[in-house]
Parts: sequence; C-alpha cells; structure tokens
Amino acid sequence: MLISAPHLYGLSRAHLVEYGDVLLEKQTALAFKTMQIAALDAGINLQICSGFRDFKRQTMIWNAKANGSRPLLDHNGKPVNITDKTPEQIIELILLWSALPGTSRHHWGTDLDIFDCHRISKAQLALIPDEYRENGPCAHLHAWLKEHAIEYGFYFPYQPDLSGVSAEPWHLSYFPVAKEFIDKFEVNALASILKNSSVLHKEILLSHLDSLVQEYVFRVAPIP
Repeated sequence: MLISAPHLYGLSRAHLVEYGDVLLEKQTALAFKTMQIAALDAGINLQICSGFRDFKRQTMIWNAKANGSRPLLDHNGKPVNITDKTPEQIIELILLWSALPGTSRHHWGTDLDIFDCHRISKAQLALIPDEYRENGPCAHLHAWLKEHAIEYGFYFPYQPDLSGVSAEPWHLSYFPVAKEFIDKFEVNALASILKNSSVLHKEILLSHLDSLVQEYVFRVAPIP
C-alpha cells in the first residue's frame, strides 16, 4: 500500500527543521522559540528533552518494553513485574506511557517533552509525574505552562480522564498543526505499516487496531 502521508507515521523527516539537538515541525519550532523566550523572562529555562522520534526509534522503545529489557510502569509511574503478564496485559501496560509505533505524536514534530533546565538536568530527568507536581523541580514550569502555553499555540494533550494515554505534564503539543495531522490519520495506512514491521505482538495489535487508534490516537484532551 502506498502511504500518502508518511510524515504522519514517523516515516519522513521532510517537514522538520533542526532546533538545538532535536527536530521539530517548522511552525512548531518558531512558536516554541517565542514561548521559550517568554518563559526565560519568568525565570524558567524551558528546554526540550524529546522532539521528533521516527518509526524506527519508537519500535526500539516498544520492543524493549515488550521483551522486558526496559521497565514497564503503572499509572503512578511505578515499575511493574511482567513475568506473569500475558501479551495482552503487556500491551496495555506499554500503552500507558509509550505509543504504538506509527501512532506517536512525536512522529509529527509538533509534540515535545519539556523540562526546566534551571532546576534539573536532562541527565537527571526521569519524566515521571512527581517531577512536575508540587515541590518537584519542574512544578513552577508546569504551573507557568498551564497558564501561558495556550498563548503560543501549545497545550497538554494527555490529561487525567481526558485521554487514553496517562497524563503527561511534560508533553506539549502545537495544536494548530497537530490538529491538521490527526485529522488526516488513517488506520488502514497504519495497518499496512505494522504488517511489514518488526513490532512485537503486532498480530494482536492488528486484530484490535481500530479500537486502539480510537483510544490512543484520537482520544486526547480537547483543545482549549
């Protein structure tokens, strides 16, 4: 099957530009730069720890979690022992925090994970909720973004009870472009890509793909 929009599934970088040591979608990069300057005026060193990730990289993350070589976390960000888990249960656990390859919003370059470099280094960062809650090193950053991110076109797509993915207070989305991308997302294209991939448990995934896409791609918090 010919994939008409490969950038939606992490198969193209043609829409991206370099932004420091990450890649971002062009309009996203411009908007983020403006927001970053404003945050600095508020005493926040807003930095990106993860921008674009391609299908290959997302597959590596997925497979490492599926085969047990990378920790799986529960809703509270605590490690889970998977030795007695079925493939279906392992899939469910992975999807709490990591996207199925081909469905990650990081494929678009419109979504990024952020932190406050004044208060924690990238090397120290674990990307867990406690870092962004009260008394966490990124609590001030999160509070500022909840008030101001919308002014620059950004918002939090993963929020409690409003998205299939667990709440991620570090994950921002540039909605003017992300909205265009999600509207063009096609389940059939994703199925074709997965069939020819090395993604673990893909047979199970393909048999439930429609419902998985509905829950983990289309169900995100509404744009403010």
